[in-house]
Formats: sequence, structure tokens, C-alpha cells
Amino acid sequence: MPVTASLDEAAVIREARELHREGIDASCAGRHHEAARLLRRGQSLADTIDPVDPEVRSDWLAMRIRLTSTFAGVVAETEGPVTGLAGLAEARRLIEDVADPVVRAELLGRVEHNRGLLLLNTGLIEEAITAFDSALEHKERRLAAGGPVSTLVDLVVKSLWSRGTAHTRLGLIGQARQDLTRALTLATEHGLPERAADASHALGVLNLRIGDVPAALRRYENSEREYRKHGLDMPVPLGLDRAHALMAAGLADEAGSQLDTVLTVLRAERGVPRYLGNVELYRAAAAYMTDELDLARDMASSARQRMRRWGCETCVANATLIGLRVDTVLALRSGRVSRSLPGRALDFADSLPVPRLAEQAALARMLAARLEIRRGDVDAAAAILDRVPRPGKLAPIDYRMLRRLCRAELAIARGRRAAALTEIRAGLTDLDHVRDRMGGLELLSGTALHGRELAELAVQLVLDGGNARRLFSWLERTRAQTYRYEPLTHVGNPELAERIAEVRSLTQSIHQAEHDGHATGALRARRAERLREANRLGWHTGRWGSPRPVAGLTDVMARLGDRALVSFAACEDALVAVVVVGSDVRLARLGSAGQAAESARMLNADLNALAPDHLPEPLVRVMSASACKQADRLDAQLVRPLAELIGERELVVVPTGALYAVPWGVLPTLRGRPTVVAPSATAWLAANRAESGPAGRTVLVRGPGLPAAVGEIDKLGAHYATAALMSGRQASVATVLEALDGAEIAHLAAHGVHEPENALFSRLELTDGPLYAHEMAGLAHPPRQVVLAACELALNRIRPGDEPLGFASALLASGSQVVVAPLSRVGDQACAAAMDDYHRSLAAGARPAVALADAIAVDPLRRPFVCLGSG
Repeated sequence: MPVTASLDEAAVIREARELHREGIDASCAGRHHEAARLLRRGQSLADTIDPVDPEVRSDWLAMRIRLTSTFAGVVAETEGPVTGLAGLAEARRLIEDVADPVVRAELLGRVEHNRGLLLLNTGLIEEAITAFDSALEHKERRLAAGGPVSTLVDLVVKSLWSRGTAHTRLGLIGQARQDLTRALTLATEHGLPERAADASHALGVLNLRIGDVPAALRRYENSEREYRKHGLDMPVPLGLDRAHALMAAGLADEAGSQLDTVLTVLRAERGVPRYLGNVELYRAAAAYMTDELDLARDMASSARQRMRRWGCETCVANATLIGLRVDTVLALRSGRVSRSLPGRALDFADSLPVPRLAEQAALARMLAARLEIRRGDVDAAAAILDRVPRPGKLAPIDYRMLRRLCRAELAIARGRRAAALTEIRAGLTDLDHVRDRMGGLELLSGTALHGRELAELAVQLVLDGGNARRLFSWLERTRAQTYRYEPLTHVGNPELAERIAEVRSLTQSIHQAEHDGHATGALRARRAERLREANRLGWHTGRWGSPRPVAGLTDVMARLGDRALVSFAACEDALVAVVVVGSDVRLARLGSAGQAAESARMLNADLNALAPDHLPEPLVRVMSASACKQADRLDAQLVRPLAELIGERELVVVPTGALYAVPWGVLPTLRGRPTVVAPSATAWLAANRAESGPAGRTVLVRGPGLPAAVGEIDKLGAHYATAALMSGRQASVATVLEALDGAEIAHLAAHGVHEPENALFSRLELTDGPLYAHEMAGLAHPPRQVVLAACELALNRIRPGDEPLGFASALLASGSQVVVAPLSRVGDQACAAAMDDYHRSLAAGARPAVALADAIAVDPLRRPFVCLGSG
């Protein structure tokens, strides 16, 4: 029997309210069992009284409803959504006894919000949106009735945030952005920093789902900054989402560092096993991408154990698959494949439930097929591949590339080289299609990882044949894919842009639903409808632009004129060069690729050591001798063997791998010779053919904190009749970007930071903050020629497929035709002198490559500049 006389009813309600608060805190921290225990205690305590006084009874009833509603959300985490929804139905029944319309509105808002969350987590997205609509209607009514504004606005913001998330998953991008932007605005206006950071995080998720990685990362960065600014802990999902964005872009090193930070926090706080397992699974994937195979195996094993306890069958399968991938790579590299390994992969595939985990089963079978090919059992491999279904329209690119690779390797094992090349060509066409449908330079670059083994196999097959013309064609087909796109900074049709965003978001939602074991029929139908509409509106390519055709030899020869083109390539440790001179194409074998890479590394180290202006003379002699030695070694390996072919001609050099770091003007044979570096012949041809409009303005920018010599833009400006000089307050990001749009020449003298893992976030420091590469990429008319002085922003992180990424190459991909920049450190006085010589020649009418060659020749070891693009 309820006790009504012997207990202080107000005290009971206060204690129940405190237990409710503690239960919410435990739930937010992921301690769901503890939360359930606290909330049960609160419910039991509340049931010990049955107040008669109307005011006390109203307070008591509201407390019971809050406890019931929160408890329903918690048990949904431990016992499943059906139990949670039943609890919310009980809460709604209790609300019927609430007489006060204001209190009723507040309670209905809370219950409907929780119901929306449970429906969203069960994959019933449209029903969830309806529940959030109802929650917001009740919460807005409660807010209008007056009361503690910040508390009530907080409730509204939570539901806007949640409805925005649901709209994102349903592909309703406009509605999602509207909800999340309003949540951010309300939270900011009413002093709710944590909610504002939450909304910014959600907007980042939205940007990622529609393919805008730079925007997503910027949102995540803003979110993290706000959490820290207000002394708040950064939520685990934010760190995980940022890592997800980096991995989607192929930036696995940076993703791994982010995940390591998250893991450190979780382990210190003894975080929830599910969260730990999820982060470990991502860390295993990142480690696999960066070839840290032992770490990948350890993380996958730990994630598998945690997820098995949690009951996530998909996560267990994914973790097991990473372990199998690691074992497969190690076995293939060693050449020793045990009989048991392909058997283990097949047993795992056969154990998985289909169709839900059909993709994981197929991936495991493909690993087994590769292992059987290496063991020499071609028939077994063929039988296994027969069980691998053709990829569907939404199959991940990994699936498509691995299937093509298996079929190509099987064809080689059967002696059918032409069939192998056909498979590789088809795989690269698949990759092109994915690039066309993805948005942003980083996503385009990230997809290069997926075609790496196909490209390497193609080059190996063609190189074995020794046909220089064929090798040239395949090199162009496989390398520097980013530069095969005409720059396009925005989709001109807003309706088309919205449909494209919806298709991308729905694709992600389908994969998420498959992972969670939810039905995907409605999402697939919605995606198909949006895709048809996008195609009707003219969606032929992605955000970055329209694909250019691969350069053909005839076109290259016609454009080269008296110049020679040298395209380097490496296969395992063999370095070769395809040399195009006139109508002649030759193949030259140049020894060890590893040796050339080491010489390039040592030369850069020596040039960095020589850079300071006032070194002691003895040290200058020692370092100069060492640098000359390395330059001579590179010259002897890379250039002198080609002397009879290239003569004294100007050069177009297409490097590979570590050769992107070679300052070609430092090599003895090339001293004073105009040399242009390009990521591919296709990229060079496109830059060379680009039409020049009317002569634009010359813009000279000086950033803050520069030495006087480097910052003397007044002196450089004297070489031009008219030049815009920007320094001090004028050298702000917005002002500089406005000036650069449509400029003919842009000279940027500013400190720079090269981000090797995220080139679009390489930056120049201006008066009011950083100017990022991706902001330059957004210009409608990028400067035709850009000179980067006082920095090392030409430095490139080379991706598989020879995707050189750096500030300079990001500019080239954005539409600039020429970029002049140093490949290693340059002393202040040397830089100022080199730039003065360069601009004097340029203003006198010299082409960029000629002007730079003359400037470098004055003091090659202290002027390690390169001319990128056309020139």
C-alpha cells in the first residue's frame, strides 16, 4: 500500500528527481545498466507515495512520467527498442491524468522526443520525423507559455538537432540543413554552448554525407574548439566522425592519430565496451590502410571481442574481415600461403548470414581466391570466384576493385594477359564512375587508393612487354586521376545540387541501415527516384568537374613541339622512363627506384641544411659538397642515360613517387634548362591548352611576420606597370581571395604550413588567419600563375596512383596553369634574390619556365624552386 502520512512527500519527490538526474548522467556516459538501476530506484521511491494535495500530486505525477520516459530510453539500449517503445506508451497513458495544459505540453514534448529517437534507432525514419514534429509542436507551445527560457530552448534545440539528423538520413538535405542551422542559431543566441557545438557537429555529418569533406572537417574543428573553449569534454562521436571523414578521403594517417586520441580518453574513463569496440574497429581499418599490419590485427581482434559481447554481428564480421585481410597481405608478400588460410576465409564466409552479411562473405571468398591463385590452385580459385556475385549499384568501391583484381590475377595465372588487362581497364572505368559521382578534391584523391593494385598490375604487365607507347598510355590511364577533371567549383543549378546531395546522403543511409540490420526498401526506392531526377536535370559528373580524356600520344607530340617529355614509372624496385621526342617514343631502364628515392631524400636534407643565410663558411663548403654529390648521383641515374634522346631540349617531367621531391634545376645536366614538372601528360596538356583570357592584374601579397628581404613586394611590384600590393590589414583572407579571382599573376609571400595528410588544409598565414588551399580551389577564375615564396608548399605527399597533393598541386587541379614554388627550405636573402630575378625576366616577356631556369642557374643549391603545370 502507498504510504501517504508517514513520509515527507516533498522530500520523496526531491530524492526521486535527484535519482532521475543521476540516471540521465549515467545514460549520457554510456553506463546504461547503472542508469537503469538508478531510474528503477527513482520509480520505486515515487511509488511509495500517493499525494492528495493537487499541487503536490501534479509535481509527483510529472516526476513519475519523466522517470518512465527516461527509463524507456535506457532499457531500449539494454533490452531492445520494443521494450522502450512500450515504456513510452505507458508514459503517454500517465500524461492523460495531467490537467495543467502547460505541464502536459512539456511532458508530451519529452516523451515524443524520446519516441522519435527510438524509432530512428530502429530504422523507422519517417515515423521518427513525425514523432519529432509532434515533440517540437509541444515544446514550442511550452516555450510560448513562459518560464525558464534557456531550459526550454535547450529542449527545442535537442529536438531540432534530432529531427535534422533524421532528415539527413532520409536524404531531405534542405530540411536537415534548416533544422540544424536553426538549432545552432537558437543555441548561440541563448547561451547554450554545448548545444551549439552539437549542432555544428551535426552540420559536419551532413556535409560529409553529401561529399563535402573540407566543409565537414571545418565544422568538426569548430565544434571541438567550442567544447574546449567552454571547458566541456569532446564527445566520442565527434572524434569518431572526424576520423570517418579523414578515412573517407583516404587520409588514414591523420585518421589514425585522431582515433588514438579518442582511445586514450575512452580507456582513461573506462568507456563503454561498445564505444571502445567501435573506435578500435575504425583504428584497425586506418592501420590497415597505412600498412601498420600488426596494429591492424591487434585492434581488429580487440574490437571483435568487445562487439561479440555487445552482440553486433556486423561489427564482429567486419573486424574478422580486417584480420583476414592482414593475414592475406602477409602471406602474399612472403609467397608462403598455408593450406589452412584460404580454408579459414571460406569457413568464415560460409558462417555469415545472407543476405544481410552477403557483402562480407563475398569479400572473404575473394581473399580466399587470391590465396589459392598464389598457391597455384587455379581451378579452386575459379570455383571460389564463381560464388562471388556481381556488384550491385550500391556496392562499395572496395568490393568492385577487389573483384576486378581477382579476375585479373586469375587471367594472368591462366596465361591470358589480354584478358587481365581488360579486367584492369574495366576496374579503372568503375573507379572513374565513382569519381564522377563523388564531390571534392580529397574524395577524388582518396579513391586513388582503391585502384592501386590494379594500376600496379597493369604497369607490370605492360612493362614486361617492353612497348614504350603502350606503357605511356597505361601510365596516363592510371596516374594522377585528380587532374583529369575540368575545374568546376559549384553546380550552377540549385535544384540539381540538392538532388545530388540527396542521392549521396541516401546512399550512406542505405549502408548504415544494412549495417544495423534494418530494412532498406524504402530508402532504395527514394534514392532511385532522386537519382532519376538528378539525371534528368543533367547530373553527368560530380562536383569537381567534367572528366577530360586521357592524353593520347599524337596530341602530346603535337603540343610538345621542340620539347621532350620524360615520364618516369616504377614497378617494384625497377625505375623506368618513357621519353617522347618528336614522333619517337623510347623506353629507358634506370636502375633501382629505391636508390633514386634515397638520393632525392638526402639531397633535400642537404638543401634544407644549406638554406639559412648566414652559415659559417666551413659548414657551407661541407654541405654544398654533400648536396652536389647527391645531385650528381641523381643526374647520373635519371638524366644522363637519356642524353642522346633529349639532347638540349626543354623538358616536361612527369615524376613518380619520391621523384616529385627532386628540384630538377639543381641537377648538373639540367642547370639553366627550362623544365616543367607535371603530375601527368594529361594534366600538362590540359594546362598548356588552357585558353588565356585578357591579361589580368598582378597581385603581390605579403603576409605577417616575414623577414624584410622576403617581404619586399614593393621592389617586385616595380617590375610591372600596374600591380596590386597587399600587406598589413589589406592582406586579409577575404580581401586577398577577392583580388586573386581573375588575376594573371599572384605572388604570395607568406609563411606556409604543408599538411601532408590533408593538402586542402595546407595554408598560408595572412593578417587575419589562414588562407586554405580549398578556399583557393573555390575561386571562379583562379590566378593563371601563382608564385609561392617563403614556404615549402610545393612539397607533396604522394598517394598511390601518383596523386601528388600539396598546396601547389591543389592549385593546379583547381585551374591555375602555372605554380612556382620551392621544394625545400630557402634562405630569406636567397628567396628575395631569386624572386627579383624571376619577376624581372617575367615582366620582360619570358615564359615562366625560362624565367625560373635562369633565376635558379645563378645559385642552384640555394634556389630549389620548380615550375609546376605548363610554363
